[in-house]
Amino acid sequence: MVALIRTVAYLGLEARAVEVQCQVAPGLPRFAVVGLPDKAVGESRERVQAALSAMGLALPPKRITVNLSPADLPKEGSHYDLPIALALLAAMGVTDAEQLTEYIAVGELALDARIVPSPGVLLAAIHASEQECGLICPRAQGAEAKWASEVPVIAAPDLASLLNHLKGTQRLPDPKPGEIEANAPGPDLKRVKGQETAKRALEIAAAGGHNLLMIGPPGTGKSLLASCLPGILPDLSPAEALEVSMVQSVAGTLEEGRISRARPFRAPHHSASMAALTGGGLKVKLSKASENGIPRHIERDSHFV
Repeated sequence: MVALIRTVAYLGLEARAVEVQCQVAPGLPRFAVVGLPDKAVGESRERVQAALSAMGLALPPKRITVNLSPADLPKEGSHYDLPIALALLAAMGVTDAEQLTEYIAVGELALDARIVPSPGVLLAAIHASEQECGLICPRAQGAEAKWASEVPVIAAPDLASLLNHLKGTQRLPDPKPGEIEANAPGPDLKRVKGQETAKRALEIAAAGGHNLLMIGPPGTGKSLLASCLPGILPDLSPAEALEVSMVQSVAGTLEEGRISRARPFRAPHHSASMAALTGGGLKVKLSKASENGIPRHIERDSHFV
């Protein structure tokens, strides 16, 4: 029997559809995951097996093959644990495979069968909304997922509760959208004495959405003026706030689904190198210093960009 579960792969700020196919066939006992999985996805076999064991279920002594389709798309991250487990349970006949076709599943499994948070749930919820289907995610990220339109969201604390909910023997509460954080007061142009020309330039750049370059010796107030710029900019529009939150979701820093309308501001040290500012490698992610959104302002060598 072959069971199919839908999930997503994250490519930047885009969620691509991925189908998890699980087959349980006669043969020597084996559990294989194919479809260009990375190390985290390959290790999901051990997490899934331990989670099922914690629920009192054992893998059948058969050949278990899990294919992540499309097979030529690299699969990265731990959010494949839950869809792999659900596909395996459906192939074993523990849960209804037809019912699961209405949902997209994302989430990491703990060894005791808890469903723990994984990055990118907001992107998965937006993709589910576009596909007009529901979303299965960790309970801790239910508030984050509810930001995406009216997508039906099942936020489960563990695998057993999720199976009971799908069978109708237990009702999981519907999550509520996360709160919008109040903007914290920041630096204001009232703190700047003099510098009328520079302040006028700030106002023009803020009003017209222009870039701004400030050049001058240390101590002339470039950093202070730059820190005052977000204070005279309007709040993020809903589309901009969603985009910033998507970056935070992929980076795993969107806590309890709280979305902020404040403009992100970055002030790297003037001695930071270009490599330190932009990062590099195959998996570029936001650092802790950039966890609130996309860097908009960069200061380097006494030049403010």
